[in-house]
Amino acid sequence: MPRIRSVATVPALNRRTLLAATGAVSLSAGIGLALRPQSPAHAATAAQAPVADSVAHAEGRSATTGPKGPAALAPYTRGTTLGSVATPRSGSTGYRRLGDGAGWKRVVRDELAAAKTGRADRRTALAAFVQLTDLHLIDAQHPLRLEYLRSQNKSAWRPQETLTVAGAVSLIERVNSLHGAPATGTPLHFVMTTGDNTDNNSKTELEWFLKVMSGGRITPNSGDPRHYEGVQASNLKTYWQPDAALRDADKQLGFPRIQGFLEAAVRELRSPGLKLPWYSTVGNHDALPLGCYGSHGDSYLTEFAVGGKKLMSLGSAEATTLAKSIKSGSSPKGAAFHDLLRAHAREMRSVTPDEKRAPFTPAEYVKAHLDPAYTGPGPIGHGYSSANLSAGTQYYTFRIAEDVIGVSLDTTDPGGHYEGSIGTAQLRWLERTLRENADSYVIVFSHHTSKTMRNTHADPAHPAEARHGGSEVVSLLARFSNTLAWVNGHTHKNEIIPHAASGNRSFWEICTASHVDFPQLARVIELVDNKDGTLSLFTTLIESAAPHATDFSDLTQTGLAALYRELSFNAPGARTDLSGTSRDRNTELILKKG
Repeated sequence: MPRIRSVATVPALNRRTLLAATGAVSLSAGIGLALRPQSPAHAATAAQAPVADSVAHAEGRSATTGPKGPAALAPYTRGTTLGSVATPRSGSTGYRRLGDGAGWKRVVRDELAAAKTGRADRRTALAAFVQLTDLHLIDAQHPLRLEYLRSQNKSAWRPQETLTVAGAVSLIERVNSLHGAPATGTPLHFVMTTGDNTDNNSKTELEWFLKVMSGGRITPNSGDPRHYEGVQASNLKTYWQPDAALRDADKQLGFPRIQGFLEAAVRELRSPGLKLPWYSTVGNHDALPLGCYGSHGDSYLTEFAVGGKKLMSLGSAEATTLAKSIKSGSSPKGAAFHDLLRAHAREMRSVTPDEKRAPFTPAEYVKAHLDPAYTGPGPIGHGYSSANLSAGTQYYTFRIAEDVIGVSLDTTDPGGHYEGSIGTAQLRWLERTLRENADSYVIVFSHHTSKTMRNTHADPAHPAEARHGGSEVVSLLARFSNTLAWVNGHTHKNEIIPHAASGNRSFWEICTASHVDFPQLARVIELVDNKDGTLSLFTTLIESAAPHATDFSDLTQTGLAALYRELSFNAPGARTDLSGTSRDRNTELILKKG
């Protein structure tokens, strides 16, 4: 067995870093703390988001206790996709049941540096963490939801949408069960969620997300507290009607009738919360109603979200027009959507109004993270600080390990549309952060990928500020030899891209699949020094803790989580390429030291 030595669990903590690790640092507007523990605080410009100084792996915060000094560690692969992956048991058409399938082997990728022999016996672990992304906790009864787009595209509505909370809780249970990292055995130090934590930009969903992550009891229901009122109880053949005998479109494809499903789906459940410190990055569904409309200033849409009417049917021609408008971004503030709802007011069904369905603003998103009720294992704010509130920003930095920092970007565009970009102020802040921390390795986190940052709608709060896309971010990161990786989500697909640059300035872009669409994954990432002039990033995918096989009579919390996965596999129109190739899954990514 190779001897893996971990140095990431024994940072030197002075009083300031100890306070930061426990979330006790209070930052004033425009002022941030430098990341190096012994360096003085430095002033930030008015356009610069304050820097959060926190140690993700502080003593007492990890789910596992690391050794006090260097020692041999054993890789912990139990519960990962190295061992087994959910796989259809038989057949190629109709509704297919899942079971245990063969695991995915690790692939060494050497596009950016050669893999040198003997590195497994030399390497030292620097850091290990878990990435969650695109949880999409869905208030499935929300009046603004676009389920009726299914009339032109089967995948526009998913039959598993009522079970997102149960599925997310099961994922938390899986992370808590990992007693070490899969490649090195080093203790896991933190969890980062890279956005689209919610789906409708609804306060109900934000509360559910924070309780899923930090622990608590959750009732994934809104409107009438007595029963479900959404499209799956509408008696419309467009949608799977699980409790009814109606032979709907999905039952014609083999979907089961499961009496009691909807009652179980909105029943209270409990999340144990993460045992690890966790950090949060914002996605377009967290920033914009429906993930695409810069409509916080539209009083009609805001009132509709909390009101007592819901549109459940729309003709395919109008659905196609609306879908094209969303894709093109031709109505980024939701004017076309606003007009469509007004035009179909008489066709709407009555539902129970609920003020908790109101959209939340970016400031409310940050405030909710700062609420002590949701601190869980810490840190307070989960990366965000009172300084973010004062500056009106949602980007920050934090310390991952003694020689590694994390940078969380806000790639959402307040002007609307689901693709992303960043403003000039944030781009300059990123450049300063990379330059001022040249003695630390840097891992960047964002929601959008380099390929999906093409949205240049102006920020209404800063209309004169230019917006910058993914190619500019890649060029900036490649100027600094301390950049190791850019970790993101958004596309719901596993993809790992090498970004080559001269002068040992190459880095890897790691995009991970969502937890709402099959295969419903998260990713463990480990950073090691190979002691031969190279570093390795190990990536290992994990599924939720729910069993692969389902039992339609098991409507417990665990049974629903298993059903959540199987329904997502069978969702009509669902993409089948989201797992990516073997080179995008379990990997060792090698790069030269900067």
